[in-house]
Amino acid sequence: MTTPHIAAREGQIASRVIMPGDPRRAQRIAETRLERPELVTDVRGILGFTGLFEGEPMTVMASGMGAPSITIYATELVRFYGVRSIVRVGTAGGIHPDVAVRDVVVATAAHTDSAMSQTRVPGVVFSHAPDFSLAAAAVAAKAAVAVPVHVGSVFSSDHFYATPTERFAQLAAHGALAVEMEAAGLYAVGAAEGARTLTVLTVTDLLATGESLSASDRETSFDGALTLALAALREPRER
Repeated sequence: MTTPHIAAREGQIASRVIMPGDPRRAQRIAETRLERPELVTDVRGILGFTGLFEGEPMTVMASGMGAPSITIYATELVRFYGVRSIVRVGTAGGIHPDVAVRDVVVATAAHTDSAMSQTRVPGVVFSHAPDFSLAAAAVAAKAAVAVPVHVGSVFSSDHFYATPTERFAQLAAHGALAVEMEAAGLYAVGAAEGARTLTVLTVTDLLATGESLSASDRETSFDGALTLALAALREPRER
């Protein structure tokens, strides 16, 4: 079995998937957290690896950037490969005053300006939420993480550069913690396809102050988010 965007054969994708955006990050996670990782797909440079985590199969696969990209890969994983749980580990810009660089955010809701969401249920502002059991398991493991962990909503934007900054202040005033580009897309796929989804983020920038991690720091500062994501995927219940 292959799809237009995934070259893995039947049985090469595990039912549990960790999904970073960056293919290099996917490779780093696979090489450092999985036993006997095997490259199972590399279509368009989007790398996917399957190995063992604590003796059980797990896949790590990149999603690319933005809601359209993660929607394609998540849909194909669930619909054609039987994936039951996907946890995105990504980066975000902090917009709430309580959030600092390197902090971790467990996204329990995802607001969005994406037209993709506006067309899912016409006439309704569709709300995006993760699977509660995955989110609860991630939050329960926060004592294992050395950085602060925040739990709340994020804003998934279609625009990396064009979103008005005053909108961030308005969102933060209503409790939004950070801005990123994929959580709403992933949660919408979970709702439509009957899969469990969650997003756990590392804050790499502060939009109000301009404070930012370097490119090398971004590569090495996501261990806290990854620890929570792996803890979530230990949660055994499936739909």
